[in-house]
Amino acid sequence: MLELYTNPMSPCAQKVRIVLAEKGLEWTKHHVDLSQKENLKPEYLQLNPLGVVPTLVHEGKPVIESSIICEYLDDAYPEISLKPDDSYEVSKMRYWMKHVDVKLHPSCGALQWPLVMRPALMEKTATERQALLNQIPEKPRRERQKRLVKFGLDAPDVVDSVIIYRKTILEMEKALAEHKWMVSGSFSLADICLAPYFQTILQFGWTKMFDDCPRVADWFQRCQERDSYQSSVASDFPPEVQADLLEKGKPAWDKIKTHLEQII
Repeated sequence: MLELYTNPMSPCAQKVRIVLAEKGLEWTKHHVDLSQKENLKPEYLQLNPLGVVPTLVHEGKPVIESSIICEYLDDAYPEISLKPDDSYEVSKMRYWMKHVDVKLHPSCGALQWPLVMRPALMEKTATERQALLNQIPEKPRRERQKRLVKFGLDAPDVVDSVIIYRKTILEMEKALAEHKWMVSGSFSLADICLAPYFQTILQFGWTKMFDDCPRVADWFQRCQERDSYQSSVASDFPPEVQADLLEKGKPAWDKIKTHLEQII
């Protein structure tokens, strides 16, 4: 009944996989190789006209956009609810989900994309790269990826991304002073949508970004300890993959650290 088009490095796909695991749902995996732009193939664009992952297919009907997928699954399988009972807390949950979609996700992409997606594109000719990038349906994402291909971590997007990450962490630290999880005493879609973006920080060895925020550090540790996180995220990062990503993250940290020092 449930199929998911996914990629292990995609935070958007990670959060949907966490929801599936929290609810104990069985699903069929379809791997989409983002480095080879399989997300832009015509057959995939028929399912997801935006050409992004994940795509959920439920009883033959595609559902797109990761936060929408998370709420769709929560509504379709309500036995284990991932929403707070209080309406105000639900509004705060949706605030964090929107913050992730509008601000944190593009910021994460600007930091991660040059390290894990750009190298494969750089192996192609300039003409091949341009042709692939021109297929990206949405102009903001298309132009951002063109900048990241051209400049890598020297792209102007990177400075703003570090600032957004840092502001997000500080806002989270403040929120977590009020309750155990992001919007209440219960684990919710707010936590699920945020956690994968800290996986990115972890896998590249950039955890000093929140060294001075003990509540955030504790929150992320508790997220990682959940069975859903272990089976849906951590299991995709065996030791050899972890070592490779940490090595990729080292030279990037010098740039990130420089940007952080300007705002801390």
